[in-house]
Amino acid sequence: MIRENSSTAAEAPAIGPFLPTEGIHNLRDYGGYAVPGEGRVQTGVLFRSGQHMEASDADLETLDRLDIRTIIDLRGASERAGFPCRRHPRFAAEVIAYEGETSNSPPHEGGGGQLVMTPQKARERMLAVYTRMPVNPAMIAMFTRYFAALDERDGGSLVHCFAGKDRTGIAASLLLHVLGVHRDDVVAEFLRTNDAPSRHVLERQSLPRMQEHYGTIEPEALHNLMGVLPEYIETYFAEVTRDHGSLDAYLATRLGVDEARKERLRARLVA
Repeated sequence: MIRENSSTAAEAPAIGPFLPTEGIHNLRDYGGYAVPGEGRVQTGVLFRSGQHMEASDADLETLDRLDIRTIIDLRGASERAGFPCRRHPRFAAEVIAYEGETSNSPPHEGGGGQLVMTPQKARERMLAVYTRMPVNPAMIAMFTRYFAALDERDGGSLVHCFAGKDRTGIAASLLLHVLGVHRDDVVAEFLRTNDAPSRHVLERQSLPRMQEHYGTIEPEALHNLMGVLPEYIETYFAEVTRDHGSLDAYLATRLGVDEARKERLRARLVA
C-alpha cells in the first residue's frame, strides 16, 4: 500500500543526519521528515545526541557552528555531576535540566545487581524502562519543558541524555508526532540510532561499568542495551494509549501540548 506525505529513513535529508564526532555519540539532525500538505520538518534546527563529557575540541566547534540556543538535558542530577558536559568558550545556550533523578538505574550505569546479562534479560530490562517512562514524574516534567522551550524559544535546540537513544529517542518521537510525521517515519527515526557511526564512543563511556556488574556481555545482549528495538518505542506508545486512550490525549493532558501549541510548533518547525 502506498501512503502519501511520507518519507522513508533513506529519503530524509540526502546529506545524512549524523554529524561527524570524536567524543559525542549519536549526534544528528532529526528534521527532514515529510508531513501532510507537502511540508517537511525543518533541518538545521533540531538536534539530538548523547552526553558531551568527552566532546573533543573539534566536536565543540561543530556544536558551535550549529547555533544551538537551547539544550534540553534529560539526564538526572547524578548523571550530570558524574559526566559533566564540556562547553565551547563561546557557549551561550540555555540549558534546561531536572533537579533530581530522571531514570532509575539506567543501563549505562550497570545497575540492577549481579546477574548474567543474556539477550532476553537485556531486552526485558529495556522494556521496563519504556514501560515506566510514560508515568515517570521527572520525565513528564522534562518532556513538558522540552515542548514549552521549542514553543517559546527561537533558534536551534539540542535534546540529549546519556546515550541519546531512550529518553532522547522518545522526546524526538513525540515532537515528530506533534509535527504530523507519519508513525512509520517516527519509528524509523527512533531506530536510526542503530546506524550511528559512533557506537564505540558509547561503549567506551559505559561498557566498563556495565561489565563490572554483568561480566562479559554477548553481542546480542549488548545491542539490546546500547541500541534500540522497535518494540521499545511500541511499548511506550502502547502504555500511553492504554492509560490515556491516545498519544494525542496524553500530550494534551500530561505534557501541555494542546491544539494551539501544536499549531505554533508546526508554524515554527515545518517548512
